[in-house]
Amino acid sequence: MATIEKKSLNKPEQTHKYEKAINEVITADGLTFERITTEPGWQWSKHVKPIAKTESCQKPHLLYLISGTLHVRMDDGKEEEFGPGDIGVIPPGHDVWTVGDKPAVVLEISH
Repeated sequence: MATIEKKSLNKPEQTHKYEKAINEVITADGLTFERITTEPGWQWSKHVKPIAKTESCQKPHLLYLISGTLHVRMDDGKEEEFGPGDIGVIPPGHDVWTVGDKPAVVLEISH
C-alpha cells in the first residue's frame, strides 16, 4: 500500500560543502532533491573542475532556480542565463557560474 512520505531540505540527509557552495540533499520515492547554493564568484570550472577532473561538467541537470542568477556555457559555445522562476534542462558538457553579487539557490531533481 502506498504511503505518504515527508522530508525537508531544511533537515538534509546529506550536506556537501565546497568552496563557495553548499549542496543539501534528500531522497524521496527514488528521486533525489538537491538544494544547491552558490556564492558570488563561484564557477564550476574554478571550484569543481579540480575535483571532477573533467574539462567541463558531465552531469545532466534538471533544475528550478529559486533565487539569484546562473549563467551556463555549453562546450559548443551556446549560452543561457537563468533567473528566479526559470526551469533549466542542461545536458552534460557545460560550465556554469553565479552572476552578480547575490547567491544563486537552485532546486535540482534527479533519479
